[in-house]
Amino acid sequence: MGTVKVTDGNFKAEVLDSNLPVLVDFWAVWCGPCRAIAPLVEELANEYEGRVKVAKCNVDNSAVTPMQYNIRSIPTLLFFQDGEVRDQLIGAVSKRELVKRLDALVAQAA
Repeated sequence: MGTVKVTDGNFKAEVLDSNLPVLVDFWAVWCGPCRAIAPLVEELANEYEGRVKVAKCNVDNSAVTPMQYNIRSIPTLLFFQDGEVRDQLIGAVSKRELVKRLDALVAQAA
């Protein structure tokens, strides 16, 4: 399945109304650290398929949603559950750190 592309238009349906926890990667094409973690985000989308939805929001194509969540630097990763932000990471982070946060999110959802 991989990642889901989210925009200002489908953010509510894909993220806020999701029955699964959601990791949203706010990114841009020109952002080096965003490109650096992109393969990791895709890998985790496959590893957590069925347990966590992994979404990507291009801040250049969808400006309203990042503003609503006060995204000031990218990459910013927001962890949602039941329509609310439960955790946040900013910058290029390790797989270990992402797995730790995702596992905590999945445990909360159980």
